Amino acid sequence: MRIYGNRLLKTLPGQNTRPTSAKVREALFNIWQGSIKGCNWLDICAGNGSMGAEALCRGASSVFGIEKNSKACQIIRHNWRQIATSEQTFQVIRGDAITKLASLESKQFEKIYFDPPYQSNLYKSVLNAIVVYDLLSPQGTIAVEHNPKIWQPQNIEGLIINRTKVYGNTALTFYSNHLS
Repeated sequence: MRIYGNRLLKTLPGQNTRPTSAKVREALFNIWQGSIKGCNWLDICAGNGSMGAEALCRGASSVFGIEKNSKACQIIRHNWRQIATSEQTFQVIRGDAITKLASLESKQFEKIYFDPPYQSNLYKSVLNAIVVYDLLSPQGTIAVEHNPKIWQPQNIEGLIINRTKVYGNTALTFYSNHLS
């Protein structure tokens, strides 16, 4: 898999961690263009870490990734270590997304990317946890990747839906703070 700047990333074999397609990745970074440099980025259900790696390439100050699969965490660390500069920080957190979000309660992120297994029941509970733990900065944005045939965006108390973009079988729904 290649990302911004033609950098090659390691990936796990098989479909255990479904990587975000190049088309969707490019679309997201075009939408968020100009707001990545210097941001704090959170990648939930990080897979192989391609979205966080892309954020590092585009100048994010810090990138945190949460991933349940231990082998995937090793690959993410490897990929991010190859990309991060000495001015950038990153942390890979292994474990359940809901539990690990609680450990980030004192941090805020300008950009949050959430890409769970499409068939999971994580959408509402993770979005609620982001609100409860106050993880989204006041002017921040969450992008939720989903299959529009499986999950429909829901209103979440404390967040508003800004828009949904559909790219074939993949959609991105953008949320921001209700009061921003």
